[in-house]
Parts: sequence; C-alpha cells; structure tokens
Amino acid sequence: MLIDDTDRRILRVLQKQGRISNADLAEAIHLSPSACHRRVQRLEESGVIRDYVALLNPKILQVPTTVFVEITLQAQADEVLDAFEKAVSRVPAVLECHLMAGTADYILKVVAEDTEDFARIHRQFLARLPGVAQMQSSFALRTVFKTTALPM
Repeated sequence: MLIDDTDRRILRVLQKQGRISNADLAEAIHLSPSACHRRVQRLEESGVIRDYVALLNPKILQVPTTVFVEITLQAQADEVLDAFEKAVSRVPAVLECHLMAGTADYILKVVAEDTEDFARIHRQFLARLPGVAQMQSSFALRTVFKTTALPM
C-alpha cells in the first residue's frame, strides 16, 4: 500500500490523538470530512492502523517501576524459542518481549509496583520460564523520554 503525504498527516495526528473526531481530524489536515473518513478506513483495512488504545498512567495504577530483563536461553533450537515465547507472553507484568541479536537472546520490559513486587514477579513467573540459562535485570531510574508514535 502506498502512503502519501496526506496519509502521513492523518497518521501523525492519530498517533497523538486517537480519539479525535473525524471532523476535527479533517480540519487539522485540511481535508473534507468524507475524504478523511475514507482515508482512515483504508488505513485501518490495510493494517497500517492496527488498533486504537488508551495509554494508561502507570504511577496512578501503582506500577511505576520499569525493569528491563535480559534473558539468555540454554539453546537456540526452534522448540526452545517457541516454548519460551509462548510462556513469556502469559506473564501479566511483561509489556514487551524482543528477540535480540547480541549478548542476550531476549529483552523484556516489565512493570512492577516496586523492587519487592518485581522480586515476586521474578520468583513467581520469570524464574519459571522454560529454557532460561541466565537472566539479568536493570531497573530504570527515571523515564527521560517515551512515545508510542512512529516517525512519519
């Protein structure tokens, strides 16, 4: 699918204001409401727009601690990778899991209430993940910058 400049303007706005009305979006990008609606529908149907979500405040929801966990597996066989990925996807506190090139096989982004809560998550879930040879956790001291918006 070809994405033109008008589509990029739509996507820039929607990434920051997902609940904007079609009329306001059309006005913001200087397009008629009907043309804007057709374009948004096309972007949704093609999969460019995957979902609409609410971004929640982790501090208010009492999970302000972010921990990055590097995991090295015992082996690189497909069945080991598949078993790990299936199991880690069921851990509620894991927000992201990335297969890596480099020293670690995976990096996880985990949220917790505090260090004690992370110790519980580690004991209850992470330490029980299949195929893990080594695990190293790094606590974020402060989030300097965070966005979900892709560059357009």
